[in-house]
Amino acid sequence: MSARVLVTGASGFVGRHVVEALRAAGAEVCAVDRTPHPDVPTVVGDLCDPAVRERAVRPGLDAVVHLAAVTSVLGSVERPAETLDLNVAATAGLLELCRTRDVGAFALASTNAVVGDVGAGVITEDLPLRPLTPYGATKAAGEMLLSGYAGAFGLRAPAVRLTNVYGPGMRAKDSFVPRLMRAAAQGDGVVVYGDGEQRRDLVHVADAAGALAQAALGWPSGPTIVGGARSYTVNEMVAAAREATGAEIPVEHQPARPGEMPAVVVDVTRARSLGYAPTTALADGMAGVWPDFRPDLRPVAVGGTA
Repeated sequence: MSARVLVTGASGFVGRHVVEALRAAGAEVCAVDRTPHPDVPTVVGDLCDPAVRERAVRPGLDAVVHLAAVTSVLGSVERPAETLDLNVAATAGLLELCRTRDVGAFALASTNAVVGDVGAGVITEDLPLRPLTPYGATKAAGEMLLSGYAGAFGLRAPAVRLTNVYGPGMRAKDSFVPRLMRAAAQGDGVVVYGDGEQRRDLVHVADAAGALAQAALGWPSGPTIVGGARSYTVNEMVAAAREATGAEIPVEHQPARPGEMPAVVVDVTRARSLGYAPTTALADGMAGVWPDFRPDLRPVAVGGTA
C-alpha cells in the first residue's frame, strides 16, 4: 500500500512542490492550509485552531510533512507571539495528535537559523542551537519537540534544515531572488548591502521538496541540512539574474546592516548519505524563475472590473 501523508501548508510555495514530489513517489497525499490545494483533499483552516488540527490528522496517516509556519524573520521580530503560536504551539498540537493516532513519522521544515551567526564558518548539524531571532528560536523549539517525541514515543522525526529556497512560484515572495526578478521586469535596480561578497546558500525548490518527501518516507530522526551544491556571493546572484533575464539590473550599494551574516556556507554531507543530491545550478534555477515575472508572459484579465 502507498504511504498516506498529510502536508501542512500544502498550498504555499514549497508545499505545492512537496505535494508533487510525494505523489511522484507514489504517496497518497492530503493537505491542510488556509487555502485549498487544487489537486489533493484539503482541510481548510488555521492550524492554530485545535479543531482544524483534529480534522487534519486523521487515523490511518503514515506521516506528516509540517511546512505551515511564520517564515519571515522580520515578521517574527514584529509579531513574536503570533510566531510562537503557529511555529511552536501548533507544532506541539500536531505532534500530540500524531502520538495518539499512531502516525509513525513527522518531518519538520526547519532552518539553519537555529544555529545563529557562525561567521565565515561552515554550518553543520553538530553546532549548538543559538538562534538570534524569534523565527530561529521557534524552529529550534520545534526541533526539540520532535526530539522529545522521538525519544519518548518512538516517532520517526526528521528535521530538514533548509537554506534559502528559490524556484518557480515565487511571485508572492520578497526574498532577494524575487526582488531581482521584479527589478528586471520593471527596469529597476536593487539594493545590495556592503560589497556584495557575502556568501549565501540557495537550494532549488524542486531539490528542497524532494528532500522533504524523502524525509517523510524514510529519513531517520534528527536534523539534516539541505542546501545547494555550493554557496554564491550576492554579486554572483546578481550576475546570474542578469544572464537569465537579459536586463541590466543596476545595483545600489549601501552600508552593510548591523548583524548581517558574512557567509552562509553549509555542509550537506549527511543529506547526501541519505540519498539527497542537489541537481539545479544557479543559472538554470534563475532561468526557471524568470517566466513568472516576465511582463510578456503575465496573464491578462479578460472582462470584469478590477
